[in-house]
Amino acid sequence: MDRTHIDTYLSQADEPKAWIAGLTRDQLNSHPVPGTWSIQQVVLHTLDSDLVATDRMKRIIAMDLPLLMNYDESRYAGLLFYDKRDASKACDLFASNRRHTAELLSMLPDDAFERAGVHSVRGLVTLSQLVEDYVEHVVHHRKFIIDKRQALGKPPGT
Repeated sequence: MDRTHIDTYLSQADEPKAWIAGLTRDQLNSHPVPGTWSIQQVVLHTLDSDLVATDRMKRIIAMDLPLLMNYDESRYAGLLFYDKRDASKACDLFASNRRHTAELLSMLPDDAFERAGVHSVRGLVTLSQLVEDYVEHVVHHRKFIIDKRQALGKPPGT
């Protein structure tokens, strides 16, 4: 396990807060890039995804080959009131969860990162792969946030 991934995972803790910096509620919920999620939806999705990931990581750490169920991110966005939630609170929770989870990850011995779970769609997934996947998840969404902020005439918040 390349432990620099844990450092990167932790360093992303405050990134969603930067994504929403200086934006009004209307701007957060607007769709400046047609056919895509709003910044608000991306922020709430990123939080929910990270919370699911944390549960998966803990299950892999504490259980032998646990089942890791897939979820439908579009249904989450559509049914969990992403447009009405407080984006700032979501950012705070994301940051706290990242810090809390990174602390746990840093305590694990190297061989713990080879432990695995069975994802209902992807199949066998190691703890190391999950950490790397969720570092990349923030990088993936960062690009879209930059595009949306530019379309709103706002400088990138990251």
